[in-house]
Amino acid sequence: MQLPQKLLADLKKINGFDEQSFIEAHQQVAVTSVRLHPIKKSSVVTDNEQVPWCGYGRYLDKRPVFTLDPLYHAGAYYVQEASSMFLQCVLEQVLPARENLRVLDLCAAPGGKSTLIASLLDKSSLLISNEVIRTRASILEENMTRWGYMNTLVTSNDPKEFSKLGAYFDVVVVDAPCSGSGLFRKDAHALNEWSEANVQLCCQRQQRILADIWPAIKEDGLLIYATCSYSPQEDEAILDWLANEFDVETMQLNVPTEWGIVHVVTEKEKINGYRFFPDRVKGEGFFIAALRKREVTSAIRYPKYRTVKDEQIKNKAGYLLTENAIRYVQSGAENYSAIHELHEADLHLVREHLYLRKTGLSLGVPMAKEWVPSHEAAMSVDLAHTVQRVAVDKEQALKFLKKEEMHLPPMEKGWNIVTYEGLGLGWIKNLGNRVNNYLPKHWRIRMEITDADWK
Repeated sequence: MQLPQKLLADLKKINGFDEQSFIEAHQQVAVTSVRLHPIKKSSVVTDNEQVPWCGYGRYLDKRPVFTLDPLYHAGAYYVQEASSMFLQCVLEQVLPARENLRVLDLCAAPGGKSTLIASLLDKSSLLISNEVIRTRASILEENMTRWGYMNTLVTSNDPKEFSKLGAYFDVVVVDAPCSGSGLFRKDAHALNEWSEANVQLCCQRQQRILADIWPAIKEDGLLIYATCSYSPQEDEAILDWLANEFDVETMQLNVPTEWGIVHVVTEKEKINGYRFFPDRVKGEGFFIAALRKREVTSAIRYPKYRTVKDEQIKNKAGYLLTENAIRYVQSGAENYSAIHELHEADLHLVREHLYLRKTGLSLGVPMAKEWVPSHEAAMSVDLAHTVQRVAVDKEQALKFLKKEEMHLPPMEKGWNIVTYEGLGLGWIKNLGNRVNNYLPKHWRIRMEITDADWK
């Protein structure tokens, strides 16, 4: 791998940079890691080496074909680069209490940081995961569905649209679009596309995004800024720009030296940041910083609304959930979703100003004689234990995920969730003389599976 000379020249000015070991690290294969779901317990890699800064992070010895693992489809883990899991350490230190918060993951696709944030928040808090590019927002929506938390919304809006909410968020995470040099080992396209001009273009885009989202942060709220770029123009220089433009307080973290993470302090404004070099950590290139907003902001004006009390929907769909303190809200022409009752005012505020793709937990559609449950309900961490289930082995799980003919054990008539190692994969309906597979078509495995893959 031939690294750009201009990038290497820029990095020579950075504390902790060793050019020779940095180049050598880029001749090695990228490390594969996953982050375990804190509730969906399974046997997957629990004994593997832990990522030092993330209790749920695990390193893999090699990269498997995740498509062939039913536990991946069940949301038992998320495939995430180890360095970016450091967000957990940041949130745990700057937010020791994580109740009743309003959190925005602004550039959220494909969903690594959003699923991590959702794992850390109390159910009284609300996470909004946003992706402005609609095609990427679909991937984000799927990953948030797999993760199964009710206290989440998925939106698809430009950053400037969030200022319509007022100073609403306690925390905003901006994993900004960048030149991607930190991912050279994982993505040859990033290396081929890298240029000084693209770095400058990314700097301008990052400044626009941060300026647009700044009004949506509360007084004393937190901005967490991150990139997967090594370029100081996209990292330290952006922090200095923020501190010069706005009233911010830098946050310093307690990071053990043995982790190999480089603590940097910007030259002009003395803002703390944290750099990840692949020759110093077991992970890829990454940069992150946390800042507190010190500007006075005005109160939020929630719209007037009538509390939703749809007893008919509750009577039909309430059996799906263990949680009682919820509202049943219409989230499409026919579909209904569940949200926590604490988030009803938030939902009305968001609906008034933003394009909303996913509302809490979709429950399904009422029909004349029955309730047709949604795929999201099968993925939910709040799914009631009384819902009918049928357990299958790996071969039958993969056949279900391919929507092929299955050989199932005896089961109750009606709606059943297909489970693998106790985790839901989706719905089937036993009609007595046949079984219908209700896995959504776009979730189906399309790759060919050999005889060896079934085992």
